[in-house]
Amino acid sequence: MAKRAKILGTGHYVPPHVVTNQDLEKRMDTTDEWIQQRTGIQERRWVEGEVGATDLAVIASEEAIRAAGLEAKDIDAIIFATLSPDLNFPGSGCLLNDRLGINGVPSLDIRNQCSAFPYGLEIADAFIRAGVYRHVLLVGSEVHSTGLDVSTAGRDVAVIFGDGAGAVVLGPSDVESEGVLTTIVGADGRFARELWTELPGSRCQPRISVQGIEEGRHFPKMNGREVFKHASRKMPELVREALNRCDLTTKDIDLLIPHQANLRISEMVQRALDLPDDRVFNNIMRYGNTTAASIPIALDECVRNGRLKAGDLLAVTAFGAGFTWGAALIRF
Repeated sequence: MAKRAKILGTGHYVPPHVVTNQDLEKRMDTTDEWIQQRTGIQERRWVEGEVGATDLAVIASEEAIRAAGLEAKDIDAIIFATLSPDLNFPGSGCLLNDRLGINGVPSLDIRNQCSAFPYGLEIADAFIRAGVYRHVLLVGSEVHSTGLDVSTAGRDVAVIFGDGAGAVVLGPSDVESEGVLTTIVGADGRFARELWTELPGSRCQPRISVQGIEEGRHFPKMNGREVFKHASRKMPELVREALNRCDLTTKDIDLLIPHQANLRISEMVQRALDLPDDRVFNNIMRYGNTTAASIPIALDECVRNGRLKAGDLLAVTAFGAGFTWGAALIRF
């Protein structure tokens, strides 16, 4: 009988450099009040110097491997989720396997932005259920700060994003009732240009040009209202669908971790599911939106501060660029 995947260990890392809203006030026409009112964010972490997504991922991954009671050599596969890879190619998963000293281990990069954790979880669970791999390292890592327009022109996006990495190690569960109960993922490419970065891209010739840079086409662009509208509707809808699949209700949820896109979205998701504050975890106030890293960072914090214990039902839900979306139910 196929064994579903369970989370064996978690880890995370954020850079030590804190960037407050007051710091951003000095670089653009914005205020702490404006940022908090619209996003709930008070501060975020940004890297300093030449630091890439893999540098953050190494630390988070080592923590997760230790927490799982394993060594790096026990990892059979890597799934690396990022929209900010160290290089255009090869993928950051290859760089990570070298940094962890496990050369030869298959390494897969996925590009599902804010929805990356549910996507990666579905892939890892399928690998483990099929018996292809026993221990899978799933890591989300982002360095947004070096790719933002930190000016008044780019403030709607620049104030939101932070840098960080989160990781989980998954392995087969010997108990049928625990582990990844279900995952849901989806996408709708009609909305691809509502949240996107155009350059560098293969349709542009040349891929990088002075004109393109002067026009700011290498910076992320977002239709905030459209993203907010779709995310606040889709994220609770996904949780309900996942619960229905498992013959569960919102009353069975011990903890919900929504993707940390915007505190106002998280609050709307919470209200839609009628969950009390003690059953929802948010940390966007401290870290901003770390896209692929947001759920695993929050998950590790919850594990380490006792918010999750054996037998608890965890729900995660996410929505992001693409548009893409995903959710999962996990029994700890």
